[in-house]
Amino acid sequence: MATLKFLSFLILQLFLIANNCESVEVGFYKKTCPNVEAIVKETTKHYISIAPTLAAPLLRMHFHDCFVRGCDGSVLLNSTKGNKAEKDAIPNQSLRGFQVIDAAKSALEKECPGIVSCSDILALAARDAVSLINGPTWAVPLGRRDGRVSILSEASKNLPTPFDNFTTLKTTFGALGLNVKDLVVLSGGHTIGMSHCFSFSSRLYNFTGKGDMDPNMDQNYINHLKIKCKPADVTTIVEMDPGSFKSFDTDYYSMVGKRRGLFASDAALLTNTQTKHYVLSQLNQHGSTFFKDFGESMVKMGQIGVLTGKAGEIRKHCAFIN
Repeated sequence: MATLKFLSFLILQLFLIANNCESVEVGFYKKTCPNVEAIVKETTKHYISIAPTLAAPLLRMHFHDCFVRGCDGSVLLNSTKGNKAEKDAIPNQSLRGFQVIDAAKSALEKECPGIVSCSDILALAARDAVSLINGPTWAVPLGRRDGRVSILSEASKNLPTPFDNFTTLKTTFGALGLNVKDLVVLSGGHTIGMSHCFSFSSRLYNFTGKGDMDPNMDQNYINHLKIKCKPADVTTIVEMDPGSFKSFDTDYYSMVGKRRGLFASDAALLTNTQTKHYVLSQLNQHGSTFFKDFGESMVKMGQIGVLTGKAGEIRKHCAFIN
């Protein structure tokens, strides 16, 4: 299955490469829309100042966009009568922050109509959301164009899940050109945000189908989580990084190192020598390379399968193709 998944992605990548001769670059809009970054940042800042918890969904939205068909804004498209879009796939039903992208697009259409893509706006908003909650910033290469296709089943198949083991995660990330370091670094995005209980409840109540708990999770933490999350709970949400879920920092790695990562995919980082070493090396705040590494991996992720040149389109409204 993993091999088939990789081959499908490889064929898609070869098609994209054949149809895209240009690449994204920092300063792409310096002549056509010089205020693009300021407008997106101001819009994002407005919403984050009202609701700081929007930062995590905006970051996750960019991540989910890039992992399906590349970073082409396909996650922003609404379903139509004849097609169920990525937005309606189960992993994407908890996404929030679409109003931030729409507001930035509206402002940009007034400033420089028909110039800036929705996929570029999403990449910038994700960066700005992270920096606005004490996280790192990075230069975002721009020039993406928007895709015209969005298919629910592709999101269901291609997105990493909180239940994945290390082998599955490595295959999923590797198929997109991301290495093991990118995997452990981007997992650090779990330092912000919330999760529904059902994303990890099997670790508390029925890990192997025998009514058992996950031995790879700290017992005291399991007992703490059981107070909040009852069996079959599908509504309760909990902090992914308790105590600092609104602040972008290295606390996630501290939690994982203590076997208190919320998801099986978090715990998986301790099952590989390279990722375990990275987790433990970030525990000293002063010696941490996480912020620098995160920016680099985000730039790399943001270039997956991009449409450039004459491919795709510049949408007028981010939820609809032209």
